[in-house]
Amino acid sequence: MDEILIRKASVQDFDTLFRFEMGIIHAERPFDSTLRKDEIHYYDLEEMITAPNVKIVVAELNNELIGSGYARIEKSKGYLQHKYHACLGFMYVDPQHRGKGVNMKIINVLKEWATSQNITELRLEVYADNLLAVKAYEKAGFRGNMLEMRMGL
Repeated sequence: MDEILIRKASVQDFDTLFRFEMGIIHAERPFDSTLRKDEIHYYDLEEMITAPNVKIVVAELNNELIGSGYARIEKSKGYLQHKYHACLGFMYVDPQHRGKGVNMKIINVLKEWATSQNITELRLEVYADNLLAVKAYEKAGFRGNMLEMRMGL
């Protein structure tokens, strides 16, 4: 069995990272009717790949990129016990490689990096109706905390 390698993303990965971003947006459109219909971007990958507070990783199998994720260190609210936390995002696995533990491997590497930066809490956002993603993150140890509510006017 071939081994999945998780490594730091590089500028040479941009084309694939852009494709992954489009895959994330495509998958999330059914969960958010307020997303614009034209081409949108969630991430500034060029900035993020060199930012000291962000670690972008990719999953590689047989020299092919099959997944991605990032951890971004952010300042926490002043009333919390911890001054900083890490937000996970850009979590993507190519459809043909889902169910192989790729997402868990990415999360584990990002957890290790966050811990090495003295971070004691991880967070992520997921659409409540995206039950497959919610289940995957719960399996990784995440628990729901706050529900964002919206009302269109």
